[in-house]
Amino acid sequence: MITGYTRPLYLLPFDHRASYIWGLFGWKEPLNVEQMVTVADSKRVNYAGFEQHSEAFHPTFAKVLVRYHPEGDVALNRRQAGRLTRVSDSLHRAQTLFMFELLVPASPMQLERVEGDKHAYDLQVRPPLMMQTIQALQDAGVEPDVWKIEGLDHQGDGVKVVELARRGGRNSVGLIVLGRGAERDRVVHWLKTAASVAGFIGFAVGRTSFWQPLVDVEAKRISRGEAATHIAHNFEDSIRIFEEAPSA
Repeated sequence: MITGYTRPLYLLPFDHRASYIWGLFGWKEPLNVEQMVTVADSKRVNYAGFEQHSEAFHPTFAKVLVRYHPEGDVALNRRQAGRLTRVSDSLHRAQTLFMFELLVPASPMQLERVEGDKHAYDLQVRPPLMMQTIQALQDAGVEPDVWKIEGLDHQGDGVKVVELARRGGRNSVGLIVLGRGAERDRVVHWLKTAASVAGFIGFAVGRTSFWQPLVDVEAKRISRGEAATHIAHNFEDSIRIFEEAPSA
């Protein structure tokens, strides 16, 4: 079933686990009870920040996060695609919108092609791999209403990704860009690039919004209330950047 979602969509994700636990607290899993309580309490500051620009929260989407290597193990990819197709079908039967977060991390061989330069991988290698993945999953019967994808540096790549995501009658499928915890300037560039392409309807920017305020809370430089306000302002700034970026 092909449906879709085209209204503006701005997300403040804070479902991070390993990167959050290690980066913020210096801990590794498994956590003890006291550590789990500390992490959960820290994430409540994020939620307070989200509440300052959201009157109510009504779940609309089910989301999967998938790491997929189109040049990887063929049997593994086939098995993964089959499971994702079953998820896609069941969500549409339940009339729940399906958000698909696609990560295409570099394999060692792919990094070798660009002499270990991860930025070059993002620029030269990742975009065609993303497109290859989207097409393969669509052909397998995976039909997201919204694709959540890693940032693209060039508008032309954004146009190609949208064309692919919307091929074959998928005209109402939307796309959002994720921040991936990158430096603020990089995220801003990705937001502006996405906003310039019709079909990108928003973003999901988490760590860029909440990381520094939470670091400051843990260091007792600011209060929890001040941190929530900073998170809200950071997120609102991303909305402003996206909405004010020149469109194609």
